[in-house]
Amino acid sequence: MTDAVDEGGEFARLLAGYRVRAGLTQEELAAAAGVSLRALGDMERGRTRGPQRRTVRALASALRLDAGRTTVLEQAAQSGRPRGTRATVPPHTVPPQAPPAPEPAREPAPAPATLPGALALPRDIADFTAREDALALLEELARDDEPAHPRVVLISGQPGLGKTAFALHAAHSLARLFPDGQLSLDLGGMAPTPLSARDALGQVIRALGVADGAVPAGTEERAGLFRALVRERRLVLILDNAADEAQVRSLLPGSGPAVTIVTSRSALPGLESVHRLSLDALAPAEAAALLGRIAGPERIAAEPDAVAELARLCGYLPLALRIAGQRLVARRQQPVSHLVRQLAAEENRLDLLETGDLAVRPAFALSYRRLPAESQLVLRRCALTAGHDFTAAVAAAYTGLSVVRTERQLEQLTDAGLVQLTTPERYRLHDLVRLYAGERLADEETAEAVADARAQAGSWLLRRAAAAGLRFDPDSTGEDVSADPDPTSAPVTLSDAARWLEEESQEWLAAMYRAAESGRHREVIDTAEAMHWFSDRLLSWDIWAEVFQLSVDSARACGDPHAETVHLNYLAWTYITCLHRYQRGTELAGEGLELARRIGDHEQEGWALTYLGSGLRALRRHQEAIDAYHRAGDAFALVDNRAARIGRLVTLRGAASCLRDSGRAEEAVESRRLALAGALELVERWESPLMHFMAAMTAHELGLDRAALKRWPAAEKAYRQALTHYEAVGRPDSMTKALTELGTALIEQGRADEARELLTEALTDLTADGRPGRRRPGTGAGG
Repeated sequence: MTDAVDEGGEFARLLAGYRVRAGLTQEELAAAAGVSLRALGDMERGRTRGPQRRTVRALASALRLDAGRTTVLEQAAQSGRPRGTRATVPPHTVPPQAPPAPEPAREPAPAPATLPGALALPRDIADFTAREDALALLEELARDDEPAHPRVVLISGQPGLGKTAFALHAAHSLARLFPDGQLSLDLGGMAPTPLSARDALGQVIRALGVADGAVPAGTEERAGLFRALVRERRLVLILDNAADEAQVRSLLPGSGPAVTIVTSRSALPGLESVHRLSLDALAPAEAAALLGRIAGPERIAAEPDAVAELARLCGYLPLALRIAGQRLVARRQQPVSHLVRQLAAEENRLDLLETGDLAVRPAFALSYRRLPAESQLVLRRCALTAGHDFTAAVAAAYTGLSVVRTERQLEQLTDAGLVQLTTPERYRLHDLVRLYAGERLADEETAEAVADARAQAGSWLLRRAAAAGLRFDPDSTGEDVSADPDPTSAPVTLSDAARWLEEESQEWLAAMYRAAESGRHREVIDTAEAMHWFSDRLLSWDIWAEVFQLSVDSARACGDPHAETVHLNYLAWTYITCLHRYQRGTELAGEGLELARRIGDHEQEGWALTYLGSGLRALRRHQEAIDAYHRAGDAFALVDNRAARIGRLVTLRGAASCLRDSGRAEEAVESRRLALAGALELVERWESPLMHFMAAMTAHELGLDRAALKRWPAAEKAYRQALTHYEAVGRPDSMTKALTELGTALIEQGRADEARELLTEALTDLTADGRPGRRRPGTGAGG
């Protein structure tokens, strides 16, 4: 054994020296050369008696030795090989000193033109458009001498976003910075059997100049050789269409100047230490620009409105836009508007978004087929949602799964690029993905199953909407949520309830339409009835006309005249207060009045006359409005309940406002004083935020009446009384106008310094609160 060590000592010293100079560990060199770690260890310890020439050449290649040093290493190995008789190595064949000698010169990397054609970079797309920010980020990374992570960029996103086109365009754009070449490898991530990491490594290693016989057999050995080969090379490697993290990891350089661009429909969330770049659909202007580059700028400029609509129908998706552009190129005699008319029909859109070997539907189908069955179910059922986006809870109402399971599948769909996150808790489907999911729903589920899913979700949505709406009833304690379909996840606070109703308005409104169409009229009436308290918070919503028209129609379908007159009054309020369509509002109030009188409902007669007065006042028919308010007060006087008392207060306030508007401010003050006395009586009788708010508004209006008469001390008193009740409600945002008018009253009394201090404090409070004032419930449709 001693002899073997002596004979192999020079080779061992040379090999170890060259490895250290190359900066490789034994593990890395063994992998790169395709030898076992144990064999390499024995060589460096001098325990191997002259390795074979092919092994030495594999080591020299992995070490990137020049021809002279390769010869020296081969001669040292030859001197240790066993012979028939022992012989000494001629002195002149062994250098007197082992490395370190001068550092081995790095062999020039192959120029891009010498790389094998199989992995050569495909041509760039001449009409590539937009993505300037993403390209700038890539170039910045390429120029960064010390990046935070290795130069690996993962580009992910849904099918059709142009990830591959972007990667190729980026590689061509960066070519000047990477003289050692550019390679592109399709990993076949959407194929039934994606390319294995071992086979992918073999293709890349061969493309980098390693002969077939020198390519190691194992995946780990190939990965080690790959990392050694690219350690010092300035090249760009595109790993296109990756399937999963395991396929990619072995193909990522450990360090060095190379840039690796990975594209995948999946977010590959388990891939660590990479720069993530998520592409989105194009902006409208970018989409129009892409269409112009494909079909010609003159043609696009001739029909700007049609082009904008075409881009929208394509969902601003690059693949769809390219197909649309190519269709325009192939049909030069047809205007853009013709294609827009064709695509407008949703049932034909995916069929039309296909030309040659480009098609949108197959792009989605590839991703869909790889999903587990439950993820496919969730994607299909998401097509039933009505809103622009949705929560996991709403999606669960359609899937029939628990919220937790639905959310888990939505996260998987997000990782797969088929669902997008709009906020941390809300998801959306791209318009074209929604169409595809709808196709799958129709093809893979029965009409009965789909109808059951819609009905189940609709019932859930309407029950939650009604429960949330009732939270704004002044008699509500806010503690009873038993009416909610899932009390454990029900909105907790009043703000939570308002946010849910606002965010899910498209969902519960669509559910109301479906309930009406399917004859579930009582659900429609009950939901609208519960909603009328909330309606007064958002007066700018056009949907109240739809909500209360649905409830009026359902009441008529049920043959319920009482519900019909109640909801006719809500509808009249909507047209007058929300839509400012006063003539139509007065007509509806007249219908409600006639029906209320026919069934002998004095309370609803009072409300119909109240809304009639409001409409006439807006039309500046002041005396007619005053008469309507007085008749409303008479009707309310025949009813002994809280709603009627509130109604009488509303009529007194309305009549007083008409008097002031018509120049009869003195009479307005007297009417308003009666109203304020009634409001204060309500506060004492029914202590609640609503009663305080009614008192606050009435006192505020009394201050305005007195200000119109320039009775500034009396106006100040009224404003301060209003502020007291506003504060009791806990709504500082509603105090702003009263504070401003109080400041005016103080200035008129020569107390400017006091006014300045008051207004400064009010401005500070408003800035801190940051919200515009909104009316409390109960002063409009709720009565």
